[in-house]
Amino acid sequence: MKLRGLYAVTPGLEDGDLLLHKVALALEGGIALLQYRNKDRQNLHQARALSALCRRAGVRFIVNDDIELAIACDADGAHIGRDDGDPGVARKKLRGKLLGVSCYDSLSAARTAVAAGADYVAFGSVFASPTKPAAVRAPLALFGEARSLGVPLVAIGGITLQNASQLLGAGADSVAVISDLFDAPDISARARAYGILFQP
Repeated sequence: MKLRGLYAVTPGLEDGDLLLHKVALALEGGIALLQYRNKDRQNLHQARALSALCRRAGVRFIVNDDIELAIACDADGAHIGRDDGDPGVARKKLRGKLLGVSCYDSLSAARTAVAAGADYVAFGSVFASPTKPAAVRAPLALFGEARSLGVPLVAIGGITLQNASQLLGAGADSVAVISDLFDAPDISARARAYGILFQP
């Protein structure tokens, strides 16, 4: 797959209408991919609404952690971490859909994920993250080492408009952002500003 640009990850909001509004603004700003991530209240109704929004905008939609939900809402794929099952099993379930795998700070985990059929891998937390303050930190050098895997590399964790260019310079294809995008006073403008970083 080709993946370059801002990978938006939804914030955990109780207000479903507010979430849809914020996502619509992010889509207007030109995000490359949207991941639905809500650890406490992930549900089919919300997933279907987000999937429809993304489809209209021509942006791929990924569900975090829950392969069955990804299939049920006709998402473009799913993203799993170390506690979400075997990537090989996930690959078989997600026929014709995208599979992303979190590999934290491990190149060997990324090799295993790619061998199992992952379409892209994510490393992080690359910086201190307000969403996961205790997360393991991934060194920037890891992106250069992982270029040989032949799949897109996503950086996640504590990313802001100010530090994102460091990751692109290190070899990341995409940056996954929650707070710095969805807490911005102008979400569309912030998404566009990220997009400029990826222009040749």
